[in-house]
Amino acid sequence: MSKPAHVLMLLSDAYGGFGGISQYNRDFLEALCSLPEIGAVDAMPRLAEAPLGPLPAKLTFDLTGLGGIARFVGAALRRGLFGARIDVVICGHINLLPLCALIARVRGAKLVLLIFGVEAWRPTGRSLVDYATRRIDTLISISRITLQRYLAWAPAPRLASHLLPNAVRLEDYGAGPKAPDLVTRYGLQDRKVLMTFGRMAGEERAKGFDEMIELLPRLRQRDPAIVYIAAGKGDDMNRLKAKAAALGVADHVIFTGMVPEERKADYFRLADVYAMPSRGEGFGFVIIEALACGIPAIASRYDGGFEAIRDGALGIAVDPSNADELEQALFAAMAAPRQVPDGLAYFGFPNFVIRLRRMLFG
Repeated sequence: MSKPAHVLMLLSDAYGGFGGISQYNRDFLEALCSLPEIGAVDAMPRLAEAPLGPLPAKLTFDLTGLGGIARFVGAALRRGLFGARIDVVICGHINLLPLCALIARVRGAKLVLLIFGVEAWRPTGRSLVDYATRRIDTLISISRITLQRYLAWAPAPRLASHLLPNAVRLEDYGAGPKAPDLVTRYGLQDRKVLMTFGRMAGEERAKGFDEMIELLPRLRQRDPAIVYIAAGKGDDMNRLKAKAAALGVADHVIFTGMVPEERKADYFRLADVYAMPSRGEGFGFVIIEALACGIPAIASRYDGGFEAIRDGALGIAVDPSNADELEQALFAAMAAPRQVPDGLAYFGFPNFVIRLRRMLFG
């Protein structure tokens, strides 16, 4: 490509968004804008809330599509079909693929799809979306398991498939003491803290919250100082609270609600063990964040969490359905030192940028 490329990216959320996909998209856009081969990036999110925070120099973060799917489609078509030159169309969610494929075909642009997890593990059931998978030039997956499950039902992309796991800004984390104000707020003096961090969604009950609450009575029999922090929010929180009450451990499960982004590392440092015995994680970025704070981590060996601990090199892998195995792993992790593991730089942001450049430009 002789001239710097102009990119259009349609996505769910990034700046002004929350959660793992939003963070991934922010990192992706910053990395993309840092590449010398890129001249300009227009990104159109479906969702965004103020404040957006600082934006990369080459990025136009177009909010004209906010306000519902019809408004988003109209804004995307106006920009995509009638706006400035487009060399690459990046689809940030599989459900947006028909729209992205149409724009790419009309403009003669390369079509790139990003996939993150369960949304791409099986056919979507939307005929236009599933048909549009035939138009993909380059596929970028957050994990091996997501790529494997996608390719089990969808055609291979026309050019290549790549793995681009989450990036972590190691300089924003690091091992450290537990924040005194949070210890006081949650009554954690002389407690051993187990933690899971994530969205508590009724349609996505696979992050490990249930497994941890169900095991807590046994854990407290062995060590009454153990408490469990379920960090995050969602429409499934009341069900989880009811389960804790039914099991007699309501006083030993702490639901934090939404955690401020600027204090995320402080919350991770409250933990003595980070545990995510999940069944449906596309990757498990929170595992990397916990490791970056020096917290020993436990992940599932049956989903993307296994890749977040680098197949067991950075943490302990368990079968989420085996309570005995999970209990043994939790006590082993509690006895481990709090330190950032060697090898975590594999997920560092500089390596993320290098991988992305190779995928797009060789």
